[in-house]
Amino acid sequence: MPVPADEFSLAGHHGADGGELPVEAWLVALASLPAVGPARLRALLDIGSPPVVWARLQVPASPELAQIAGKQDLYGQWQRTAAGLDVAALWARHREYRVGVAALGTPGYPSALSDDVDPPAVVFHKGDPQVVGGPRVAIVGTRRCTRYGSDVAFELGRDLASAGVGVVSGLALGIDAAAHAGALQARAAPPIAVVGNGLDRVYPERNRALWRAVADQGVLLGEAPLGAPPERWRFPARNRIIAALADVVVVVESHSSGGAMHTVTEAAARDRAVLAVPGPVRSSASDGCLELLADGCAPCRDADDVLLVLGLSGAETAPLDTRPDPGDAGQQVLEALGWQPADAEQIKGRTGLTMSEVAGAVEELRVAGWVAVSGRWIERVGIPR
Repeated sequence: MPVPADEFSLAGHHGADGGELPVEAWLVALASLPAVGPARLRALLDIGSPPVVWARLQVPASPELAQIAGKQDLYGQWQRTAAGLDVAALWARHREYRVGVAALGTPGYPSALSDDVDPPAVVFHKGDPQVVGGPRVAIVGTRRCTRYGSDVAFELGRDLASAGVGVVSGLALGIDAAAHAGALQARAAPPIAVVGNGLDRVYPERNRALWRAVADQGVLLGEAPLGAPPERWRFPARNRIIAALADVVVVVESHSSGGAMHTVTEAAARDRAVLAVPGPVRSSASDGCLELLADGCAPCRDADDVLLVLGLSGAETAPLDTRPDPGDAGQQVLEALGWQPADAEQIKGRTGLTMSEVAGAVEELRVAGWVAVSGRWIERVGIPR
């Protein structure tokens, strides 16, 4: 429906300093309203252009806006926010932080999202948005991963990036972080991260160095403006973007429910191929992957399995394992461990070695890089990073 010219002029295309503001500035302002996620933002934009909607927030009452808010107190919050927010200053802050803003339908918007069933109305980016091209694979999984899962995610990220595939993930702890660390080590295809909060708020804090590296070598993407906190509801929304960007989704480790499984659901809605990494049947961290395999998902053993689905040639040769031979006792310990954590008593029972032999073998394996020790738990390590 066309917007009347006089109504459009109410929005004021100018900031407090009189300088003209782009439509994206008003879009950022709308995205900054309390509890405005993808659905509410789309509903607001159905009313009119961002400046027009912002102008309507300045009048005493708007039944359309109140209906979208759904709760009178939320509509009141929107009105109070709009009354106190300096749109020009908010826009200047995004420019100062070098955060790009692309509205759906504009040239700077990622083409991979344009035709999605649920495209973000606005995408914020830090880094080079042009890297979102070519083949892309999402590597997802639990934050509470095992060393086995972390190693596999790292190796997949490294080998896929080396083969020219962009690695997409959510920069969370666990599998996400390991996959992006691997992709960064390859220094080949740039990594692509999708986050669920403002690009000025690193979450989780432990991944600060990883955030910086991904922004420097690839791109950080999100649909939340600066200052937006990592609220719980933002992450399912983020997962749909991860699925939309990916040609293939690989689940490395996942419990029966959680963010990774939600990403699988979003991938299925978009006809994306989903692969699952087989894991130990007694490891709860692999429950979700085992369920996916039982449901008919293809297994992912290494990057070659993923490249085959993408229709690409094999990955570069993986690094040779240069660790010293584990020796007889060490080999017994490794076989007793498998790929699931165990303590010394369990290893003793499985191998028949004495406790002192187990302790000596574990220490030698630790020094050589075959196992990692955390408290009482001993866990096998893949090829060193």
